Amino acid sequence: MGFLGICKEFSTIAMMLTVILTSVAAQAKPGCQSHCGNVSIPYPFGTGKGCNISEYFFIRCNTTFNPPKAFLDTDNIEVVDVALDGQLRIQNWVSYDCYGPKGRLWYLGRELTLAKFTLSRTRNKLTAVGCDTYVFFEGYSESGQRYSTGCVSFCNKTTDVTNGSCSGTGCCLQEIPERATSYTLSFSSYTYHADILSFNPCSYAFVVEDGAYTFTIPDLFGYNMSYKEFPLILDWTIGNQTCKEAKNELENYVCKENSACIDAENGSGYLCKCLDGFQGNPYLSNGCRDINECETTRPCNTTCHNLVGSYNCSCPEGFDGDGRKNGTGCSPKVSSGGQNFPVLNVALGIGISLPAFFLCSSCLYLGLRQRKLTKLKQKYFRQNGGFLLWEQLSKREDCGETAKIFTAEELKKATNNYHESRILGQGGQGTVYKGILPDGRNVAIKKSIIGDESQVHQFINEVIVLAQINHRNVVKLLGCCLEIQVPLLVYEYIRNGTLFDHMHNAAHHAPPIPWETRLKIATETAEALSYLHSAASPPIIHRDVKLTNILLDDNYNAKVSDFGCSRLIPSDKAQITTLVQGTLGYLDPEYLHTSQLTEKSDVYSFGVVLIELLTGLKVLSFERPEAERNLAMFFVSVMKEERLGDILDGRVVNDENIEQLKEVAILARRCVRVKGEERPTMKEVASELEGLRAMKKRKSGKDYLQEEEEHEHLLYGVYNDRPGYEGSSINSIGYYSINNPDNFEIYGGR
Repeated sequence: MGFLGICKEFSTIAMMLTVILTSVAAQAKPGCQSHCGNVSIPYPFGTGKGCNISEYFFIRCNTTFNPPKAFLDTDNIEVVDVALDGQLRIQNWVSYDCYGPKGRLWYLGRELTLAKFTLSRTRNKLTAVGCDTYVFFEGYSESGQRYSTGCVSFCNKTTDVTNGSCSGTGCCLQEIPERATSYTLSFSSYTYHADILSFNPCSYAFVVEDGAYTFTIPDLFGYNMSYKEFPLILDWTIGNQTCKEAKNELENYVCKENSACIDAENGSGYLCKCLDGFQGNPYLSNGCRDINECETTRPCNTTCHNLVGSYNCSCPEGFDGDGRKNGTGCSPKVSSGGQNFPVLNVALGIGISLPAFFLCSSCLYLGLRQRKLTKLKQKYFRQNGGFLLWEQLSKREDCGETAKIFTAEELKKATNNYHESRILGQGGQGTVYKGILPDGRNVAIKKSIIGDESQVHQFINEVIVLAQINHRNVVKLLGCCLEIQVPLLVYEYIRNGTLFDHMHNAAHHAPPIPWETRLKIATETAEALSYLHSAASPPIIHRDVKLTNILLDDNYNAKVSDFGCSRLIPSDKAQITTLVQGTLGYLDPEYLHTSQLTEKSDVYSFGVVLIELLTGLKVLSFERPEAERNLAMFFVSVMKEERLGDILDGRVVNDENIEQLKEVAILARRCVRVKGEERPTMKEVASELEGLRAMKKRKSGKDYLQEEEEHEHLLYGVYNDRPGYEGSSINSIGYYSINNPDNFEIYGGR
């Protein structure tokens, strides 16, 4: 075969491989959408219920575009490519800082917050363009560690700059920190571009896939760069466990047959990869399919036999060798004059003995596996404090109902092996499943994501304390399971969903909750928190009060739930120092800065809940641009400007309740004061709300805005990039100088 013939055959083989690998690897879950426009969506990603492995892997397909566009989660992060090797390509916007003869005209910073994924350190670069440009790149890593970096770019004239060069003259580059889950871009300028306005009025900055942007001198001119978007690479993994840890929980292990587990290089979690000789989607059953090398790579000189995961070449009778093109090939046998080897007898012996061997091996394997699982359950039970809990519960049997210790098999059966159809909700702390116990009771089973062996005694103490809480507005803890690596918690089942569902979830198809019901829910929630702060022994600080943690029964009675972040407060301490935990938008700014946890942290979060009930606005929502990034700060500013009526939820306001709404607004404002000592207690809040429910005629409230001015400023950037938000988002931070006569519109419609 000539050289051209060899090239043609190789090209044909390459094309066949590409078609096969693409069609197999891009597999979606059976019955699910496999593409959104030009973007393939392979499992574990998906576009609907049951099509993605978890909420973090949900792809929203927006069909209002032509062709349709894919977006990550429910936010505005556009996805342009999904790769099963653990990388996700998204579109990223440009930040800019522009000046005119009279100063700054336009400033638009960008921030990115990721719920699960991390920025790829090896595939991205921070890039800045400008001739009087300081760019600051700040955020948090996966472990919660804060980082700060940046780069500087200067030049005096365009002749100083070289196309394609980003060495600090007109353009600069900087490496991305490891395992970064969020960042905020901000600018500074030495002379405010005063000496270079003629050719460079703006500074630009963006995080971009390495090699996807090439600097050119025209990028310094005008404002065209502000329109551009660039690709950015995210690293994704499954869960937070190593391969070794994941394999110990076989019911949650996602790597399917003919695949291998690989620990993540950038971040926690693991990935799955098809074994050599297989190709496809390792996250789907039968997703890794055998490659027929005989048809794709044609590796044999003569006869090729495809095997599962491999292949075999054979030589014709009278020839020796391995028959492979890259091996010894086939060569004629050299006769030795001896007898032929009894191949038939050997083959017959092997054919009989192999099945018997495999049968015995299988029985031995299954027995050893069962024994290993039993020992593993015993290890976890002991490791999770099972014997300590048993001892403590036995002492309290005479004191009334206590928590029950469930077996892993009981809860597995109750949830139909944790079937996707039983999922009630998913969040940063874990997944909640609906379970049906043998006695017919419906329960909610919380399966946490991570555990901490060093906190066993505290966990057992919390289980005992929470099991004894008997308040009509607190979800009852029924028991726990300690036979797996991370303990399961079993709660009473509340069937009417969360307050968030009824307030903000359009898919819930429920009419808006009337104000009287909202006030009732708020009052009952306050009473529950007051009980936890004052009547529980020891006192309990919830630490994650928000709409999604307030459940509603069929009669719209409030039930406070999810004590995954809660802390027990010793009686001799008014406050304790902890790692900051909570949800972005509800987090107490004083606690955020000092890590000093008090009951007033719950008061702040409850104040944000009150604001949502009053306004119908959503925490971290961009339905109203003026709300910026923090609902509490926005609400306080509106109150000061005497514009409360502009933001009250019009669906519930009427002439009869307007005064009541104003009184609740005043209370909400007191709850979100920056200094905790100036906030009311939960007991005072509950009492005041109960009084307002009974209010028929109160003062007109004309002077409600004459309360003392809030003399602390809610720090503008305090919520910009804290970890803990349960979704992913790209946000903008900027302003337009309306007093500057040189103002102009840089872009429209974005």
